[in-house]
Amino acid sequence: MKVILTTNIKKLGKIGDLVEVKNGYARNFLFPNNMALRNSEKNLDYYNNIKEEIKNKEEKKLEEAKKIIEKIKNLNVEFSKEADEKDQLYGSISKKEILDQFKDNEIFIHSDDIEMKNPIRTLGEHEISVSPYLNITHTIKIKVNKN
Repeated sequence: MKVILTTNIKKLGKIGDLVEVKNGYARNFLFPNNMALRNSEKNLDYYNNIKEEIKNKEEKKLEEAKKIIEKIKNLNVEFSKEADEKDQLYGSISKKEILDQFKDNEIFIHSDDIEMKNPIRTLGEHEISVSPYLNITHTIKIKVNKN
């Protein structure tokens, strides 16, 4: 199904792009969340009428993302966990724990905005990428200490 995007979506496209997606993805996710419109003349005219409003919303999201990145730059993320004598953690540090740490510092992002190359299962410093908006990424260090 061809749809017109009304918001930037990572790995799919930018505002105004005409993209091909699966029917279920469009019906169950994009349309209910007002992220896309069906490709028709009527919707194309409607999109052209609301284009400025959508661009203003996206600019606000971009500004918010920049503020989030500035807050993250000043943030020191540390965890104290139980580990064995080989510095292996009993378990691992999940995205949820990192998100909770961010929420404690009044930084609100989605789980999808955090990219972890490997699960954190050892003591020491680890790097993760935070991408709150399209093409805005910052790498932060997470320090894991022995409890």
